[in-house]
Amino acid sequence: MARTRYRFSKDQRPHFMTNTIVAWLPVFAYPDYVNIVLDSWRFLQREREIVILSWVVLENHLHWIATGPDLSKRVGEFKSFTAKQIIRKMEANGAKTLLQELEYYKLRHKVDQTHQVWQEGSHPKVIETDDVMWQKIEYCHNNPLRRGYVDQPEHWRYSSAQNYLGQPGLIEVCTDWR
Repeated sequence: MARTRYRFSKDQRPHFMTNTIVAWLPVFAYPDYVNIVLDSWRFLQREREIVILSWVVLENHLHWIATGPDLSKRVGEFKSFTAKQIIRKMEANGAKTLLQELEYYKLRHKVDQTHQVWQEGSHPKVIETDDVMWQKIEYCHNNPLRRGYVDQPEHWRYSSAQNYLGQPGLIEVCTDWR
């Protein structure tokens, strides 16, 4: 039996997920690392039949709503791939302090790796109604607004708010999810 109340459903219903950097480190304050996430999402869309319905990336965590086959497996692949790529990019960029912090905050039982990028889990929540879907989409888009980073959700570059206004965003998003 799982130790958490958060589980992926077996069917292809949309899930709201949160992925957080260990110790809430501000990894995504650097566009290079956000681009790794965006490229990975594009791959999931193109090669793994994952449909992204909404998303936002802030400096230390991200939220996304997605659906598709084997979503649990795909999210695990996403986290594993992005972690490896982020660490490689940090090494190439000479980001010694961030690398030291990712090593320091690594959980002790993770003996097969030197660094840990993501906290464990994705806290998936199944979305079963249109009302909950709109609530989660608005939560994603208003997150930067609540933090005082922007005056309008669509002004935050790293979210799907622009897609929902009919404008092109950084990645394709399915806005017609009903």
